[in-house]
Amino acid sequence: MKILIVEDDENILSLLKRGFEEEGYIIDSSSDGEEAEYLIITNSYDIIILDWMLPSKNGIEILQSIREKNITTPVIMLTAKDEIDNRVLGLTSGADDYMCKPFSFKELQARATALYRRSISLNTNIIQIKDLTIDIDAKNVKKDDVDILLTQKEYELLLFLIKNKNRTVSNSMIEEQLWSNEEYINSNVIQVTIYNLRKKISKDFIKSSRGLGYKIEV
Repeated sequence: MKILIVEDDENILSLLKRGFEEEGYIIDSSSDGEEAEYLIITNSYDIIILDWMLPSKNGIEILQSIREKNITTPVIMLTAKDEIDNRVLGLTSGADDYMCKPFSFKELQARATALYRRSISLNTNIIQIKDLTIDIDAKNVKKDDVDILLTQKEYELLLFLIKNKNRTVSNSMIEEQLWSNEEYINSNVIQVTIYNLRKKISKDFIKSSRGLGYKIEV
């Protein structure tokens, strides 16, 4: 899962970034409203964690702007504003969930995971696709009830392809989703990751189109 965290409090931003990265999530971050909106428009995220009070442009303005651009990425608003009217304003402006400071990281992580499941049309933490069973909460993959040990990148790539099932995703889309926060990746790292993933789950599970990319057909 790729998450954008937008928070101008450096301590909170650092804690959230470290917490999610330790759980294996891919994180981009920003402490400025205008920069955050640019990142949202030019990148693809699974979840956005968005603070209300920001320099340059506040969270509500960002929400309203991206929803007007038909960007439907799930958004969790973070704020010290606990009044009912403020919560209503956040939700009616396009937020999918709302958390007041101070909050529990574990609860925030659980809410982010729940929103992610909802965004890929699941009402459960279990994905069943062909002969694979994936437990999103446990990050566990089984084939015919046998555990398959995947690396973090292999697991994230599998989820990304499943989220975009029946759609070809290009190398550049995969690189941006899984490696955008790394300064340099080897030119064939995507091909190697695809190869290893196919070797573990089945070479026919992921289809390739020369020069176009990869997809899972269901």
